[in-house]
Amino acid sequence: MLKRLIRSSVAVVVTVGALALSACGAGDPSKTSAGGPEKRVGVTVYDMSSFISQGKEGMQSYADKNHIQLLWNSAGNDVSTQANQVEQLINQKVDAIIIVPVQADSLAPQMQLAKTAGIPVIAVNTTLTDSSALTSSVLPDDVAAGESEMKMMAQKLNGKGNIVVLQGPLASSPELDRTKGITNVLKDYPDIKVLAKDTANWKRDEAVNKTKNWISGFGDQIDGVVSENDDMALGAIQALNEAGKKGVPVVGVDGIQDGLAAVKSGEMIGTNLQHGRVEMATGLAIADRIIAKQQVEPKYTYVMPPITPSTVDSFEGHVVTDVPAFLNTLPDLIAQNLQSGDIANETLK
Repeated sequence: MLKRLIRSSVAVVVTVGALALSACGAGDPSKTSAGGPEKRVGVTVYDMSSFISQGKEGMQSYADKNHIQLLWNSAGNDVSTQANQVEQLINQKVDAIIIVPVQADSLAPQMQLAKTAGIPVIAVNTTLTDSSALTSSVLPDDVAAGESEMKMMAQKLNGKGNIVVLQGPLASSPELDRTKGITNVLKDYPDIKVLAKDTANWKRDEAVNKTKNWISGFGDQIDGVVSENDDMALGAIQALNEAGKKGVPVVGVDGIQDGLAAVKSGEMIGTNLQHGRVEMATGLAIADRIIAKQQVEPKYTYVMPPITPSTVDSFEGHVVTDVPAFLNTLPDLIAQNLQSGDIANETLK
């Protein structure tokens, strides 16, 4: 009899304990105790470029300090894959979705699904043609970046010569805007001719092959290479070096580690800093504020500072040599920048 009473008492305690755990959210991966992840943010990016890899580091630093679980996806530059990823994140009932779209004119049905589900969507780095369903965006001034790099090349060529242009994925918003910026400047330099322009999809290996084809077709006519990102610029440099054409000026955008090294060595005449860690962590901070029901702006603009051989040393610390220390202070820096409005600032006061 006594044993039966003890077993009954234990069963009651276990049942009550289970109910208590259930009430506290046990078994729900979005709600954990002891300061664990409480907010879930889905992320889908066009591909894992050097810039995006930087951005993932920055986002993770912010997430770790703000109890956010990131559900990370890369679309491999495929629109259909990205559409499926967004739908999966909606079905997982995440608290917010951050997108870096493959293509500007994509994801319209998925954006409406997210809106209907009440899930905020933030575009970072790359936007959509129809942005009506976006809650906010963090975007670089890509037109200005294209203008900046083309001005560097025009000055290097003294306003006269033949260039080739390596573009980002065609119809993506950075490609469209950087190409527009390049075209804007070329209007002021009628003696600079574009021999060819085509995409290498932000990829170094594709840029190697594309540039080799242009070297075969144009030979010594190529006086300069304007690349819409650093990875493709570095691919062009490799192709030029392998063809024995060292000294042809090359310019890029992003200020990634290898790009800064190339500017420092003189292999690139310059670049423009788009620090992925800062820009993409800012996007996550915006998502965090939206989840907390705080007011945010519909658009935040990241203005890229130009980097030349004379200024490259001042940018190396945060991008290359002191990254762990920079990541440790990044969440506080983002909060400061959102307060000041200068989201590209890298100095914590």
